[in-house]
Amino acid sequence: MPKLKVLSGNDLIKIFNQFGFAVQSQKGSHVKLSRVTSNRKHVLVIPNHKEIDIGTLKAIYRQANKYISEKELFPYFYNE
Repeated sequence: MPKLKVLSGNDLIKIFNQFGFAVQSQKGSHVKLSRVTSNRKHVLVIPNHKEIDIGTLKAIYRQANKYISEKELFPYFYNE
């Protein structure tokens, strides 16, 4: 299996902006991103750190897969 890329909180915010997510709020170092599609609200919480831990990055990837297809999301998170 390919390895996860090393991503920062800012990298993740830029990635999810491409999929229609916008910054809703920030509390401390955590940024809340949201988008509304088909009368459904999708929310992701991203820690705004210089480097996101592997476990946290995997959890964000799994959560985002509920809203974005794996085919679209995979290249942003994994080295091929």
